[in-house]
Amino acid sequence: MKLVFAGTPEVAVPALDALLASGRHEVAAVVTRPDAPAGRGRRLVASPVAERAEEAGIEVLKPVRPKDPDFLERLREIAPDCCPVVAYGALLPRVALDIPAHGWVNLHFSLLPAWRGAAPVQHAIMAGDEITGASTFLIEEGLDSGPVYGTVTEEIRPTDTSGDLLTRLAFAGAGLLAATMDGIEDGTLKAVPQPAEGVSLASKVNVEDARVDWGTPALRVDRVVRGCTPAPGAWTTFRGERLKIVQARPVPERTDLTPGQLSAGKNNVYAGTGSYAVELLWVQPQGKKPMSGADWARGVRIAAGETLGA
Repeated sequence: MKLVFAGTPEVAVPALDALLASGRHEVAAVVTRPDAPAGRGRRLVASPVAERAEEAGIEVLKPVRPKDPDFLERLREIAPDCCPVVAYGALLPRVALDIPAHGWVNLHFSLLPAWRGAAPVQHAIMAGDEITGASTFLIEEGLDSGPVYGTVTEEIRPTDTSGDLLTRLAFAGAGLLAATMDGIEDGTLKAVPQPAEGVSLASKVNVEDARVDWGTPALRVDRVVRGCTPAPGAWTTFRGERLKIVQARPVPERTDLTPGQLSAGKNNVYAGTGSYAVELLWVQPQGKKPMSGADWARGVRIAAGETLGA
């Protein structure tokens, strides 16, 4: 088939690579978000998908909005058979959805209908799910509600951050998306409507969602830290300034601390929760680089009874 691939961030690059390497389909063009300011100089930078497409010598389309007439005209000129999508980042209008004969097929990082929305991996970790995966489905105008072509499953490991899990899903999902294109082309794959039961929503995780509530159990604190790493980053406050919690570890044997209460030893620092303590393995004070919890505790000289999040 002739394909137009839509995607923007680094997590979409493995899928583009898989389609380029398949040898079975032609990636005629790539659709991605416009260049965005980045770094201290705030200079405009192309998306990772745009950079990869340019390396491969593929035409790159960067519409401000997918409903822009010039973009729609070019898409009609290319006349793709199908448009595979991974984390493109913009809503597709009906007029765009109708252009390819086989529609737009999205690779979504959950086992649909669970965790429809912008942040499925973060929500799966924060909810304490043990299994997640990726799904390919036909895009409709509803939120991730279209019929599903295929899935792969992935275990959520006890120490997984959302970054760890998303990286594994990006590569597993890349193979799934390539196989989905093959099945659509040869007619062996049919999309199956999603069940009405088991729907859950995964809205974008904002900074306030990432604030640690020390009154919740240690397992919940651990899940928030892992689910919000690397972005937006779990955080709390200490002496009126923000402190990012980069990595923590539940310590069931420490039950002597009240929520948020700190206890520092020579080589470690603990914080109380609503159940037992967590060890603060890595933290990042405001305006500084990440450091071990023990180094941070030595530097600030924690006083008896001091707490986080007060």
